Parts: sequence; structure tokens; C-alpha cells
Amino acid sequence: MTELSNLTIAADDGIVIASLTGEIDLSNATEITDALLGGVPNEALGLVIDLSNVSYLDSAGVRMLAELERRLGWRSQAFRVVAPEGSRTRKVLSIAGLDGLLVLERSVESASANLKGSTDVA
Repeated sequence: MTELSNLTIAADDGIVIASLTGEIDLSNATEITDALLGGVPNEALGLVIDLSNVSYLDSAGVRMLAELERRLGWRSQAFRVVAPEGSRTRKVLSIAGLDGLLVLERSVESASANLKGSTDVA
């Protein structure tokens, strides 16, 4: 049995911050995607997703992140992924090649600051 994923969503000055814990896999990636997209209003600058406490990320989770990048881009919203250096999640994203597609950050604070300072939110 896998550890259930827990998602919390909060807004901070036009930025939606989502924190995930547990595992992201085929059993829950679609539900998480729907919850995240539903939690980001059209007027938000973008989404910061914190994967610091994610213990497992499989190919469905990798696809989920690529899909979020694509769909938020359609809405001209920025997307930042928090995956600390040396974390298992960052290693998976690197192996999958998403470190070239996604903007990876070390902390929620740096992600939020960089998103606010970015003029390119597409």
C-alpha cells in the first residue's frame, strides 16, 4: 500500500502555492492535476508547487508536471517547481529531462520571489 498524497493550496500576493507530501504516481496524478488547475484562478500570476516532501514520483508524476507547465502556459501563467538539490524528486526530474523544461527552485521563498520578479510569465 502506498502512502496517500496530501495536497495543500494557499495564495500569496497573486501566486498560488501548492505543497505536496507523500507519493505521486498513476493512482493519484490525475486527481492532483485537476485539483491544482482548479486551485489556480485565471488572474493568478502563476503556481509554485513544492515537492520537497514528496517521497516518490513515478512517470505519471513526471507527466503531470509537464502537463501543468503546458496548461498554465496556455493561460499565460508561470510555473515553478520546488525540488531541493540532492532530493530524490530532483534526481527523477533530471533523469526524465524535465530540468530543461521546468524552472526548478530550491525553496518556496526563492520560487515566489523569482516568479514575482519575472516579466516572462508564459
